[in-house]
Order: sequence, then C-alpha cells, then structure tokens
Amino acid sequence: MPRGRPRKKPDAAPAPKKTTKASKTKAASATLGFEQQMFLAADKLRKNLEPSDYKHVALGLIFLRYISTAFEARHAELILDDPAAAEDPDEYLAENIFWVPENARWSHLRDNARSSGIGKLIDEAMLAIEKANPEQLKGVLPKDYGRPALDSVMLGELIDLISDIGMGDTDDKARDVLGRVYEYFLGGFAGAEGKRGGEFYTPSSVVRTLVSMLEPYKGRVYDPCCGSGGMFVQSERFVETHGGKLGDIAIYGQESNHTTWRLARMNLAVRGIGADIRWNNEGSFLRDELKDLRFDYILANPPFNVSDWWNASLEEDPRWQYGKPPAGNANYAWLQHILWHLAPDGTAGVVLANGSMSSNQNSEGEIRRRMVEADVVDCMVALPGQLFYSTQIPACLWFLTRTKKQKGWRDRRGEILFIDARKLGKLVDRTRRELTDEDVARIADTYHAWRGEKDAGTYEDSPGFCKSATLDEVEQHGFVLTPGRYVGAEEAEEDSVPFTERFAALEKTLKEQFAQSEELNMKITASFKLIVQKESV
Repeated sequence: MPRGRPRKKPDAAPAPKKTTKASKTKAASATLGFEQQMFLAADKLRKNLEPSDYKHVALGLIFLRYISTAFEARHAELILDDPAAAEDPDEYLAENIFWVPENARWSHLRDNARSSGIGKLIDEAMLAIEKANPEQLKGVLPKDYGRPALDSVMLGELIDLISDIGMGDTDDKARDVLGRVYEYFLGGFAGAEGKRGGEFYTPSSVVRTLVSMLEPYKGRVYDPCCGSGGMFVQSERFVETHGGKLGDIAIYGQESNHTTWRLARMNLAVRGIGADIRWNNEGSFLRDELKDLRFDYILANPPFNVSDWWNASLEEDPRWQYGKPPAGNANYAWLQHILWHLAPDGTAGVVLANGSMSSNQNSEGEIRRRMVEADVVDCMVALPGQLFYSTQIPACLWFLTRTKKQKGWRDRRGEILFIDARKLGKLVDRTRRELTDEDVARIADTYHAWRGEKDAGTYEDSPGFCKSATLDEVEQHGFVLTPGRYVGAEEAEEDSVPFTERFAALEKTLKEQFAQSEELNMKITASFKLIVQKESV
C-alpha cells in the first residue's frame, strides 16, 4: 500500500488567471446544504409529470438562469466602462459568455413568472438564445414550455424557486452554485427515473474514481458514450483543483441519444467547458465520428451487456484487433473500440459489468486472453454493489494502456494490478451505495504507487485488497481477471487475549450452556409426566 503520498502538481502549469466555478468547490459529493431541499421542492412541483419529462423542464430553466446571470454580470461591468461595448456580442464571446437577448434574460422571465403565458415566454427566450448563439447552442435547448400539459402556475413557482439560487451572494458565487445545483439535479432525476435515468448518468463517486486514477492533466480526453457529460466535468475539475487551467485538456465525445446529447451540451455550458461532442443516432460502432483521432485519456461507462449492437458492416472492422466480438454482447466491442482510439502513451478507464472479467461465452474468453498477452490490461478494480441507478448488476473498472513503460514511471510490463474494492463504500439510502472520498483516494493512491509515480509512496500487496500479478499467474487462472481470485483473504487481526485466558472463558461458557441444557431437559420431562397423568385420569 502507498504511504505518505502528497498530491502532485504539473511541473510547469501556471496558476489559472481567473478563479472559476470548479476550482472553488470540493468534490462533487459535497453538498451546499440546500441542494437536496431545493431538489425536493422542485420535485413536488412536477405533480403528475413523469421525471423523464420534468427533468428537461427544470434543467432547462436552471441553464437559462445560469447563462443569464453570467451575461448580466458582464453586462453590468461593461456598462460602467463603455456602454456601447455592453451591446457588442463579441465582448461576451471573448469571456466565454453567451449573448442573451433582452427578452430572454432571467429578470424578464422572473418579472412575468405569474403570467398565464409564461410558458410561451420561456419558449421565445430559448429560441432567441439559440438564434444568438447558433454555433454552441443550435438544437440544444428545450423549447416546449408552452404546451398545455405544463401548468403555468407550476412554471411560475419553479422560476421563483430557481430565482432563490445564490441567496444574494456575488454573481460569480451564484454561477458556481447554479452549476452545483444543475449537477445535483442531474443525479436526482437519474435516481427518480431508475433504470432509464441511469443510462444518461454515471454516479459521481464512480466518475471521481476513474478521474483520480487516470489524472488527466493535459491532452485529449474522449468518451465514446458520454451521457450527460459527467466524465468531462470531473476531468476539468481535476485539472483546476491540481493547479492546471481551463484549456489544458481538449474534450471530445459522442452520444447516440439526442435528448442525452442535449443534456451533455447544457451541462458543459453551465460549467463553461468547451467541447466537441458529436451526435448521431447510429452510435460509435456504426458511425465513429472521430475515427481518425487518438486520445491521451479515455473515460467511458458504456451500457452493460448490450445485445442488439451488431451489424454486418462491422464484420471486418479494423478495430477488432484482438478478435471479432460476439454479436450478442457489446462489452468487448467497447473495449476494443477504446483501445483503437488510444494514443501510444494513452490510458483508459472503462466501467463494465462484472461478467466481462470472466465470461467465456462465444469469443469473449479468447479476446480477453489476447488482450492480456498483448499486455494492454493495466489494472482491474472490482466495485461494491448498489452504486448505479440503472442496474443492480455488479460492476468493475478496466484500465487499459498502450504501453506499460511510460516516461517517469516504472516498467510494469508483464504485470497487472488487481484491486478488490467490494467492501468499500457506504449506503446513502436503502438501495444505493457511494464510494467516499477516502475510498476513492485509497484506490487511486494504490494504483499510482503501483505505477511508480513520483511521490506516490511504496506499493505493497495487501491481502484482501490489492495484488500485483504476473501474466503467468493470470494464465494459471485461465485469463480470468476477477480481482478476488488474486488478492486472497484479508489478514485477520491478531487477538491480544492470551490463548489460556480465551480457552478458560470458552470452557466456562460451555459448562454454563450444558447446565442450562440439562435444566431445560428436566423441565420438559416433568411437563410430559404431568400431561400423561392428566390423560390417565
């Protein structure tokens, strides 16, 4: 296990010019105190609307409040310096702020929140914002607030509720809070929707584990099935928290669900994160939008065990370097797609169902053997159960790399690190578990020490938790990659009570139990005799 590891910083990364949203906050699991109350209050307003429908109503308004707050703060600054510049959209674009037309500003909607036509006003605001910012927001914002199914009173109350975000703090702080609220609402709606909601949202503690292990300081970051964009938000937050600056990483992604793609675009815009996120309904296998690009970091949570992904056009696809994946399960198609997109020194973290570590159905066992023999599997982490909204299927993390002889780290060729984290985490409600900050740090620090990173401490195998195994050992286990097979049993704590004392105590307890048993037998026998006497009379 690593000991005494200080958190490192890039050697020559200058401090950010401006303190931004993510750098002001702690990990995403921390709360501001009112986030949960605000979500519960907003959820009460939805009445008979399905969470999947109401999600876009609430998140769209939070997004609108965010960009309007950012715009109005910049507008006030420009008015003081140069009133003419305050009406120049380029002045806002230069600061990564969206231009918001007058009829789309939050103050206008807030003043008309109790109007019976508020739904129509919101739609007009969304259309105006998209028209003013076509490159970033075309086709992204929800524009169906005026439909009869949405009660205007509910919309007005929701606007009032969202207007309270910020609690009178500075505009910069209000925008920070809005970003946090947006992220909390994403998770809340994922929980409310259950299985369907989990498809667009990866739990924060799982994302933080991936990001903390990969440490994407600088370079290209990619997610081939990006959902609502949580991987990207955490990656940017990581860079800023560790002394980097916005723009140190370039973000790329692809998503096949158009509704989820819109959520991702809004989520990133709320954070001020620029990204190249592509959408098509065919998906990354059939229409790889970024097929010629290679990435330094890939983070992905593909849908588990997808069975309807295959198409005959994929038969001779060059991505299947380790074998053609079975048509009935896309797990090994995702792994090979991700490996195909890795840069020569790139690393990837992938969330998959536990079955991917041991399945021998169709060609999966053979593909896994070839991947192990090619030495592209770096680390395997078994996760605790109940982490996901969408499924109770146990999950694991695969860490892949093109080379195990990276500059500045030790030569790990011929080795795989296994981490069994199934006993970690805490229950946050009756059905869902979450990895704590300490859990994430323990897993990540173990990986960094094993890789031989500077100031990462000394790695040691820890029975029941981690084991560095050779490829020969993996072969002896039939190329099964389940960490439990390698880490062994946890060492029992040494009992400080001397054996003679423990034995005497056990002997005393046993004698007492024998005496109680004899007394009970006598009572039962007496009861039977009494029954026989009564029957004979």
